[in-house]
Amino acid sequence: MHQPVVVGDLSEREILARISARTGVADAAIVGPGDDAAVLSVAGSLVATTDTLVEGPDFRRAWSDGYSLGWKSAAVNLADVAAMGARPTALLVALAVPNDTPVEYVERIADGLREACDELAPGCAVVGGDLTQSSVLTVAVTALGSTDDRRTVLRSGARAGDTVALAGDLGVAARGLDVLFERFDGSAPRLDELTADDRRAVERQLRPVPPLALGIVAAEAGATSMMDVSDGLALDATRLATASGVTIDLARNALGGHPSTALRGGEDHALLATFTGPIPEGFRPIGRVLEAGETALLVDGSPYAGEAGWDPYRDWHAPDRAVGWSA
Repeated sequence: MHQPVVVGDLSEREILARISARTGVADAAIVGPGDDAAVLSVAGSLVATTDTLVEGPDFRRAWSDGYSLGWKSAAVNLADVAAMGARPTALLVALAVPNDTPVEYVERIADGLREACDELAPGCAVVGGDLTQSSVLTVAVTALGSTDDRRTVLRSGARAGDTVALAGDLGVAARGLDVLFERFDGSAPRLDELTADDRRAVERQLRPVPPLALGIVAAEAGATSMMDVSDGLALDATRLATASGVTIDLARNALGGHPSTALRGGEDHALLATFTGPIPEGFRPIGRVLEAGETALLVDGSPYAGEAGWDPYRDWHAPDRAVGWSA
């Protein structure tokens, strides 16, 4: 049987050449991959964020092929840029890869990075990064964005009387994670065995599709605050309320058919925003902002007492479900 080429068979230069051939060109790049650093053209303020996916706590290779891992690594960072009301412009990617990793798997990571950018944030691409050997597969991505002379939208601007609104899915990716643990713990998911709803949920867990373009829409519509919902609506709404010094009251009947999953589930990377005026198309109202009270988060007027969401330093789930969500 033909043995696949693995990372340990090639030099760093050869692996980087294979990656660079697949990652595309960023519109903002004056100097791209191949020099000591990239050079970008930036309009307005520069927005920067970073996130790391580590095999074990953040993903399992049994579930995530290289393409899905590359896609997710891009999407979770692009969502953070969009949540600031900015336009994603470039990614810097650092890969720490075990020597026995098939080179094809690394190439598919590059494919996923490129196609996530092409579909979710056209014009954005990988402009550089780093490659090193490690016993644990790790993907660290820094995403850069430009405000294009728009104002930056922070978590801290919500005001009493604002409407709380959301763009994107809630609880779908969390349901996908439940399906993976229930049906395919330790094995590759067989999507043809699933119902249409469960198949979509697994796909959204492995390849999230955040509504990135609506970040700019929200900023232009005067959003007073905004953030990416990565760790669960309950936890992230609490963070927004705390940063703004207000209380947020969510309406359970606005959270879909499974409100408990919507409240605790993360990784859909929806955009949570508050508006004083009209809500722009693509967002839907899910609650209201109140003056600060004894608790930061209410659901239907009562303090929220359910599962809070994902915190890597506070395990709310069983230890054998140690696949976490991306901040």
